[in-house]
Amino acid sequence: MQYKTIIYEMLQHRPQMHDQLRKSRKLLPTLERYARELKTSHEAWKEMLGQMRPKSNQSQIASEALEMALKEMEDRLPSALSQDGNEAQVLDAAMLFLRRPTLRG
Repeated sequence: MQYKTIIYEMLQHRPQMHDQLRKSRKLLPTLERYARELKTSHEAWKEMLGQMRPKSNQSQIASEALEMALKEMEDRLPSALSQDGNEAQVLDAAMLFLRRPTLRG
């Protein structure tokens, strides 16, 4: 799972925040912190959904858990996106990234 890539996409959709973090040399530490938070949230949602629906497909549970974790992260990040209405686009981009074919075997 490329949590850092997902978070970086979210930050790029917040140009002021991205530029401020980059100029202050805090982009990487912030990216890493948010990526850890996203991973922790995703794992917690997978655990909870797995307990609620033990017979469900694990891939479906993981996808739903990621959507919930992404929504939480969107809600926590400063809402510069709200000005131009791109929240759904960021979530869609993250989901497309996750669904793309991988080179892993």
